[in-house]
Amino acid sequence: MVVLRSIGLFVLAALAEIGGAWLVWQGVREHRGWIWIGAGVIALGLYGFVATLQPDASFGRILAAYGGVFVAGSLAWGVVADGYRPDRFDVIGALICLAGVALIMYAPRG
Repeated sequence: MVVLRSIGLFVLAALAEIGGAWLVWQGVREHRGWIWIGAGVIALGLYGFVATLQPDASFGRILAAYGGVFVAGSLAWGVVADGYRPDRFDVIGALICLAGVALIMYAPRG
């Protein structure tokens, strides 16, 4: 159950951070305005809070593992929000990152 909660928190953090960055991008690069930028900043702040809810107490471990989630999540966001088509190297790279996440977060430790 702890692992499922942790995975759920990683997904929620990814939605907040990637979504927040995307909103800022849209506000600045696509000239959608300050409301988009402000919503993005709020979402990015929410990401910082969600990361603290992970059951592991090690800041470094959580952020290192989240890096892999961010890589895979960013590619998935691009597919859904921007019509991006990842190639096989994108997919393989994302799977390697997720394997790293699993190893960092869920490997048995003595």
